[in-house]
Amino acid sequence: MGFKCGIVGLPNVGKSTLFNALTETANAEAANYPFCTIEPNVGDVAVPEPRLDHIAEIAQSAQRIPARMNFVDIAGLVRGASKGEGLGNQFLANIRETDAILYVLRCFDNDDITHVDGKIDPLADLETVQTELMLADLESLEKRRPALEKRTKQNDKEAKVTLELVDRAIAILSDGRPARYAEIDADEEKPWRMLQLLTAKKVMYVCNVDEDSAATGNPYSERVKAHADAEGSEAVIISAQIESELALLDGEEREEFLETLGLNEPGLNRLIRAGYSLLGLQTYFTAGPKESRAWTFQSGWTAPRCAGVIHTDFEKGFIRAETIAYADYVEYGGEQPAKEAGKVRQEGKDYIVQDGDVMLFKFNV
Repeated sequence: MGFKCGIVGLPNVGKSTLFNALTETANAEAANYPFCTIEPNVGDVAVPEPRLDHIAEIAQSAQRIPARMNFVDIAGLVRGASKGEGLGNQFLANIRETDAILYVLRCFDNDDITHVDGKIDPLADLETVQTELMLADLESLEKRRPALEKRTKQNDKEAKVTLELVDRAIAILSDGRPARYAEIDADEEKPWRMLQLLTAKKVMYVCNVDEDSAATGNPYSERVKAHADAEGSEAVIISAQIESELALLDGEEREEFLETLGLNEPGLNRLIRAGYSLLGLQTYFTAGPKESRAWTFQSGWTAPRCAGVIHTDFEKGFIRAETIAYADYVEYGGEQPAKEAGKVRQEGKDYIVQDGDVMLFKFNV
């Protein structure tokens, strides 16, 4: 499962530099001019998970397989993109299926790197990008209305529900607010998601700061953090330049470099944790001699639903789940010692899986 994150921002804010660093590739050409990202770039990265290493060591696994997350980087947006300015909004379809949108905001001064608006103001940048996403959503919704109206007149109940949601979204967007502020009932969540509105997605803000501000932030990032807190979003401070340098280092060199900067870990780790928190994601594990593996699931899911993350047959034929809390697995040194200590639980269909559970699913084929 993992999660997919679309990266948006104005040109020259460090989007492609960050993308390269996070994915440890050079697929996106980072250059000091607008629109250097001509095609959408997709990167797949492993989710850092120290618990998986401990479990694999105890289980003496031949392989350890982390969960994955996906980044989609698109061309820089500018004011008027929805009307054809710059490269327009032609790439936005590539991020409609993502789980969250990551706004990269420039929070550093550098006379050698031009800003498309001639000034450094991350909240103004945020407003520009968000406005373009809202206009793209409006265009998408207005194109759907005629066909939905026609189907509604033919007594199509599904079309009637969708049309009501479309009109609700149009009203909110026309009022200058992102679609995520819409009040959606539980039975409306599925058709609402199917609208694939960019501004209905959860958002994270990445404050791209200079190296000296990587550990503590700066006045620019403080303004973004205050904005994120006010709307219940996440804000992460990252220096894209530092992350790009870290991507070239291994092991001890990386640790030493982080230490000299006053950092405990790479920005990627903080970004992923923020993403998991934002989306309510957690991790369970499977372990054995062949492999130990991390699996991502939604907080609140039952054992059968989590089993379905591995394979739909596991969910359909679910019988029970042999479950060990991560702390018990580590303390007692694996499955068999934990079982002898009475720490292996037989959980049924109603069990709500907890973060860190080590699980073995029993199911009928």
